[in-house]
Amino acid sequence: MKRMILAVLAVAPLFAQAPPPPPPMLPPPELDHLVSRIALYPDPLLAQILAAATYSNDIPDAAGWSDQHHYLTGQALADAIAADQLPWDPSVQALLPFPSVLDMMASDMNWTTRLGDAFMAQQQDVMDAVQRLRRQAQEFGYLRTNGSVVVSGGPYIAITPVNPGFIYVPWYDPAVVFIAPRPGFFVGGAIRFGFGINIGVAFRPWGWGYNRFDWGGRAVFINNAPWRRTWVDRARYVHPYTVQRYTGPRPAERHELHERSEKERSAAREGRARVEEHREHERQ
Repeated sequence: MKRMILAVLAVAPLFAQAPPPPPPMLPPPELDHLVSRIALYPDPLLAQILAAATYSNDIPDAAGWSDQHHYLTGQALADAIAADQLPWDPSVQALLPFPSVLDMMASDMNWTTRLGDAFMAQQQDVMDAVQRLRRQAQEFGYLRTNGSVVVSGGPYIAITPVNPGFIYVPWYDPAVVFIAPRPGFFVGGAIRFGFGINIGVAFRPWGWGYNRFDWGGRAVFINNAPWRRTWVDRARYVHPYTVQRYTGPRPAERHELHERSEKERSAAREGRARVEEHREHERQ
């Protein structure tokens, strides 16, 4: 009896450390609903959101940091990210220039976690869902080339920025753009590309300029390398970056902290031109 008890105690830690089961496989209608709020984002931004969602635990803190440092842009923001030695995965750090996107993700963590899990477990199915929705929006006349993005034709629909260094965050209502318009409805105003972020060369170390989809090859490239994080290898996967996530104590904050004002937030929510009410008083 004593040996049996010892044997049970010996294997108990193994059961305690058993990995969680994979997320349930989502059917196409559920995947369509899951990606509907981001399916019409430009390809580089969409790819980055999908990658960052796989590290959903990093999102809330990153959203707070991004909001407080939103007044920094370009090289000044890149320098602040490096100086603060942030602990989040580089795929999440890459979204720090987009406080409105991180805020959207942080404000609905159930959605963000489900999106990341689906992307790890069903990457190609997620890509197929994006293509289905883009095709609907294009066929109904909502999605088309404009001064901000170029929308390609079939068989795969790509949405690429006119200026690769300036990424627009579109505003649209998924309940509108994926159904046939009613007679007389002005489809040209259903998707607004008024809110944009200047990325430039400062954020190349975080993959910007090298993020894309190979729709025909059914692959996502982040920092010019295929994103291969899956549910099985999520604990050990390391994507190639020249920047790092720090694990030690962070240095003291050296930047002024200013959360976005309501006017600044509403510009992003409504697809209007970026409003900047704060200015950096000390150049880094």
